[in-house]
Amino acid sequence: MKWLTAALLLPLAALLIYVSADLPDRGDPDAPANLHLSPELVEVTERDIEIPNIVTAVLADVRGYDTLGETLVVFTAGLAVLLVLMRGARPRDSGRGNER
Repeated sequence: MKWLTAALLLPLAALLIYVSADLPDRGDPDAPANLHLSPELVEVTERDIEIPNIVTAVLADVRGYDTLGETLVVFTAGLAVLLVLMRGARPRDSGRGNER
């Protein structure tokens, strides 16, 4: 079973390394996100959203559903941890049933 996992993961890792060579350099001003997306977000923020802080405007308005999803994931994880910790505080049942 281990060889099957390795046989599946090694080509995937090689593919990811090969594809990552085509990504733009970090901080490259000629990257597509910096050429097309950033100026549009600045313009939309100033014109439509009317929030003075661009970071807050992008997170709260433009990417609102994405931020809501991330918040929901963090809340669900916290709730799961809380439930696990609360379950450990209860006395355990002996497993014998309802004998009197």
